[in-house]
Amino acid sequence: MGDYVLIDWSQKELLILAFDHRASFIEKLFEIKNRKPTTEEKRQIEQYKQMIFEGFTLALKKGVPKDIAGLLVDEEFGELVLREAKKGGYNFAMPVEKSGQDEFDFEYGEDFAKHIEEFDPTFVKVLVRYNPDSDVALNKRQLTRLKLLNNYLKQKDRPFLFELIVPATAAQLANLGGSKEKYDQELRPKLMVDCLRDIQAAGVEPEIWKLEGVDDPASAKAVVAQAQIGGRKVGVITLGRGESKEKVQEWLKVGAKIPGIIGFAVGRTIFWQPLVDFRAGKINRDEAVKRIAQNYVEFTELWLNERER
Repeated sequence: MGDYVLIDWSQKELLILAFDHRASFIEKLFEIKNRKPTTEEKRQIEQYKQMIFEGFTLALKKGVPKDIAGLLVDEEFGELVLREAKKGGYNFAMPVEKSGQDEFDFEYGEDFAKHIEEFDPTFVKVLVRYNPDSDVALNKRQLTRLKLLNNYLKQKDRPFLFELIVPATAAQLANLGGSKEKYDQELRPKLMVDCLRDIQAAGVEPEIWKLEGVDDPASAKAVVAQAQIGGRKVGVITLGRGESKEKVQEWLKVGAKIPGIIGFAVGRTIFWQPLVDFRAGKINRDEAVKRIAQNYVEFTELWLNERER
């Protein structure tokens, strides 16, 4: 048996720079629609991921503690980064889901285990969109696949990082007058608790939950209580969801004060604008890398300072 089974993840700390985005790179950054990237475009996307990785390593040189820093990158465009992360002894996660679709499924089908073994990541990550009130058959299919992954990870003693997004159903949004903000504040926190309960009931037991932030500390505490119900030694990290820097800062300030919330996984809020500016020729490569590093440093400092208070 591996050692991680003994780890109390609720007492850990993990600050992840997430750049496992695939569909958003292809469609939004490179504006490639309804086709696969060409060989040259794929090479360019790989170079952008390399720049983010350089921003990550530069941030560590600027004082982000290596033992709590982490990165999340995909095999499709980040294969070299995954190998460098392993060589450099960094905490790193890789995703196993297909990108850009509403239903969770494995990127490499039944071969998922082979890909995990090849790169040997610190964490295996999934992104799942789940709403208890959405399609029952869809939810069941997702849970069946997730249980398969869960069983494999438990058997191999590999920590499971579960990213949950709770998108509003059309009916839920309509009941709130179409306001996404109202949904985020009034309904989503309760639904998150229900989602965790459903997923746990299906026998899916992540070590770390990567969850959308909430504005109200009481809601955050309720989510953590469900994540840790029955004495589960799990941690929660807050994701960025591509929100503004200010919004993510608010979420982190709430989370940093709550036992059981052990850090963040922020991506686009850190790297998107520098890459957009680089692509538009407004800044050079070095400047883009520096800005990515600086943004990651700022979120890390904010988190560590709020933790101390």
